[in-house]
Amino acid sequence: MTELIWDGKYDEDGRRVAPLRVALPFQTVETVNESAQERQRTLDLFSAGRDPEWRNRLIWGDKKYVLPSLLPEFAGKVDLIYIDPPFDTGADFSFQVRVDGEGFTKEPSVIEQKAYRDTWGQGLDSYLRWFSEAAMLLRELLADSGSIYVHLDYHVGHYGKVVLDEVFGTDNYRNEIVVKRRITKNLQRQFEAIQALSCAHDTVLWYSKNSQTRYRPLYFSMEPKSSQGYWHHFWSNADRPTMRYELLGITPKTGQWKWSKERALRAVENYQKYLQQGNGRTLAQYWADTGQTLEFIRPSDTGKVENWFPPASERMADTLWVDIHAYENVKDYATQKHSDLLERITKASSNENDLVLDCFCGSGTTAVVAEKLNRRWIAADLGRFAIHTTRKRLLSIPNVRPFVVQNLGRYERQLWQAAEFGEQAEVRAVAYRHFILDLYKARPITGYAWLHGLKNGRMVHIGTVDAPVSPGDVAQIAAEFRRAVGSGADAPRSNAVDVLGWDFAFEMNEVARQQAALANIDLRFVRIPREVLEKRAVEQGDIRFFELAALSVNVDQTGRAVTLTLTDFVIPLDDVPEDVQRAITNWAQWIDYWAVDWDNKGDAFHNQWQTYRTRKSRDLQKSVSHTYDEPGVYKIVVKVIDILGNDTTKTLKVEVP
Repeated sequence: MTELIWDGKYDEDGRRVAPLRVALPFQTVETVNESAQERQRTLDLFSAGRDPEWRNRLIWGDKKYVLPSLLPEFAGKVDLIYIDPPFDTGADFSFQVRVDGEGFTKEPSVIEQKAYRDTWGQGLDSYLRWFSEAAMLLRELLADSGSIYVHLDYHVGHYGKVVLDEVFGTDNYRNEIVVKRRITKNLQRQFEAIQALSCAHDTVLWYSKNSQTRYRPLYFSMEPKSSQGYWHHFWSNADRPTMRYELLGITPKTGQWKWSKERALRAVENYQKYLQQGNGRTLAQYWADTGQTLEFIRPSDTGKVENWFPPASERMADTLWVDIHAYENVKDYATQKHSDLLERITKASSNENDLVLDCFCGSGTTAVVAEKLNRRWIAADLGRFAIHTTRKRLLSIPNVRPFVVQNLGRYERQLWQAAEFGEQAEVRAVAYRHFILDLYKARPITGYAWLHGLKNGRMVHIGTVDAPVSPGDVAQIAAEFRRAVGSGADAPRSNAVDVLGWDFAFEMNEVARQQAALANIDLRFVRIPREVLEKRAVEQGDIRFFELAALSVNVDQTGRAVTLTLTDFVIPLDDVPEDVQRAITNWAQWIDYWAVDWDNKGDAFHNQWQTYRTRKSRDLQKSVSHTYDEPGVYKIVVKVIDILGNDTTKTLKVEVP
C-alpha cells in the first residue's frame, strides 16, 4: 500500500510513534439540571458501591489527554463519532463577544493559540502527525458496529482521507459526502471567485471499524418539479382508466399511474423485503447481492398515505447533500455546524440510547442533536468559551437530561509536574515554585513555609498543583506574614500578599478576604493559567496571570424563603478592548450567565437554577428566590460566567428555621 510519510511519523529506529496514552481520572466540576431527588439517588448508589446512573459528559480539555483518559471506560463502546477538526484558517478558536451596543472578536486564548501552533506550526507535517494520533485513539474508542464521520474542507480533505485509509483500512472507507456551504454576498469573496473558484462545499469522510457497521437508509425531501410535487415519478396526466387503480390507499381521480398495478405492487413488495432482509446494507449493496434489478416504492412508515406522498416527496439519500448547509448562519460562532447535518448523520448511524462522541465540539451542535434524539453523548473541547456555549445551548432544550461538566484538573498538573521536575517530592516542590515565580516575575525567598517570593514589595504564595487554595491556607499565610514582619532581609515591606493558585475553594471570596482583613493584609488572588503546562507557550513568553473577578451578592431571608440578588461584579479588563470598556455603563453587562446551588454538600457544583443571555434576549435576571422544605444550615454557591467565558464563584451560608 502506498504510504503517506510526514516528519515525526517514525522514530530514529524506524518504529511508528504512538500517541500519548496516559489515562487520567476525570474530575466533575459541575452537575447541571439534576433534581434534588436525582442527586440523592446518585449519592445512595455511590454509598452502596453501585455504579451511578449514566450522565452525559461535557469535558473541558485537550484531546491528547481526554481521548486516552476515555479509553479505560469506553474502548470499543462508542457507536458514533463525529469530529470537525480545526482547518488551516487560524480563526478556529475565535468567537464574537456582544456587549449592549458594542461587540468585538475574542481572539484565541494562549492555550488555544498554542494548540493551533502545535497543529499547524510546522505546516502539513505537524497537522498530519496530530490528525493521525487522534484518528488512532478514536478507532480504539469506536464500537465494532460504529461509524466515524470526519468533517474537513479543501485545505486538508485529500490528506485526511489518506491518513484515515491507513488507520481504519481502505475496506472500511464507506463514502465521501459533499455538504454545501452558504454562498456569501461579500464583494471581496466574489472578486476572489473570479480569479479562483470560491469554495462552496465541505467534505465529510465516513469510515467504519469493520464490515459490521450499521446504517439506516436516509431520504431527502425533494422540491416539486410540477404542481403535483414529486408525484411525476409515478403519476401521469394522461387519461387511461386501466391505469387508474388503488395503490396504498390512493386512487387517482384524474390522470393515471405511470406503472401497471402489477409492477407497482411488486415494487412495494421489493421495498418491504429490503426492510426485512437489508441487514444494514445500502440499497446499492442489496441490489448487487440479489443479482437482479429491483424497483421500489416506499410505503409510509406510519401507514398514513399523506406521509408517503407529501407535496414535496423524498428520494433515497446519495452523497451530495445540497439540500442542507454545513454551517449555521450564526455571527457569534462562525464555525457552528448546522443541526440538520448532525441530525442526518446521527439518525443514519445510531439508535436511541447509543453513545455519540465529539472531541472538537465547538458550539455543541453534536451534543444538542444527540440530546434531542435521545442518544447518550460525550462532548469535549479545548476552549473554555466552547464549553460555556455548549452548556447554554443544552439548557435551552426543554427537559434536558442531567449532564456533568468535567476536566482533568489536578491529575493533568501532577503528570506535568513529575515530568518537568522529577520524582523526588521535596526537590520537585521547590523547583516547581521557582518555575512559577520566574513566570510571575517574582524573586524567590527562603526561610518560610507559606511565603515563597517577593514582587514589587508584595509577598507571593504559590499554591500546590494537588489542591485548591483554601481559607485554611490563607490563615496559615496570614499567620506567617505577621511573624515575618521586620525579621530579616526578605521580611515583608508592605502588608500585601499575592496568592497564586490553579483552583480556589468556593468559599475563598468571602471567608478568606475576611481573614485577610482581620490580619490587616491586602490580599490578591491570582489564577495560575493552564498555559503554564505547555512548553512552547512558556518559551514564547505567552504566559499571563489574571486576578480573580469579584462578585457581590445580597441575601434576604424571610422564614424559609431566601432571595439572592447580584449587586456588583468586577472583572480583569486585560482582554477587553478600550472602546468596549467605555461602552459598559453597568456592571451587569459583564455577566453572561449565573447559576445557583442551593444546598452544596462540598462536592461538585450542582446547577439547580440558572439564567443567561441569549441571542434573542439580552436581558439578565438579577434576583432569584428559593424556599427550603426543611430547617437547617445550608451552604449556597453562586456561579457567574462572564462574557469571555470565565467563571467566578461565591459561597454563602443561611440558617433556615
